[in-house]
Amino acid sequence: MTIFETERLIVRNWIPEEDAEQAFEIYGDPEVTYFLRTRETSVESQRQSLIRVVERYKQLNNGTGFWAIVEKETATIVGTIILKLLPDNPEDYEIGWHLRRVSWGKGYATEAGRSMLSYGFDVLQLPVIYAVVKPENHASIRVTQRLGMKPIGRTNKYYNVELLLFQLDAPERIETDKETTNH
Repeated sequence: MTIFETERLIVRNWIPEEDAEQAFEIYGDPEVTYFLRTRETSVESQRQSLIRVVERYKQLNNGTGFWAIVEKETATIVGTIILKLLPDNPEDYEIGWHLRRVSWGKGYATEAGRSMLSYGFDVLQLPVIYAVVKPENHASIRVTQRLGMKPIGRTNKYYNVELLLFQLDAPERIETDKETTNH
């Protein structure tokens, strides 16, 4: 199921049986997954991981997720875009992205991120969305800047590691007159 499209990208649900090999190219790469405690070791373990993640978000049924970013021109999965609750925080949502190494520097994270923020604010009606980034991940810090996210500072609140916290508040909306007349 497609969540949204941008000029160059389709953001859609993962299809474990079809996408495991391409996902493994992302999540089996230590340069991409340096922040994870464990990384996938085979296409089959990646398939099982995708099945678990897809099922978890299906059960949550709250509009959040972990979606594939597909390049329209080649139908190649270039990465993942995430909108989910931060750990141990029932009200704080984070945006995140993981891109295959060959897709770095092409603006895909920013392009998908902009649309994901719109989705979070317009569809899910979130009042604020956060991003957490390892201090040494300069590329992701630049993405948060391009997305207009404000740096809040360092935090140890999430994932048991020191991270930089960024925040973007929902754009103010002009209230329309919704009065109805009775005849």
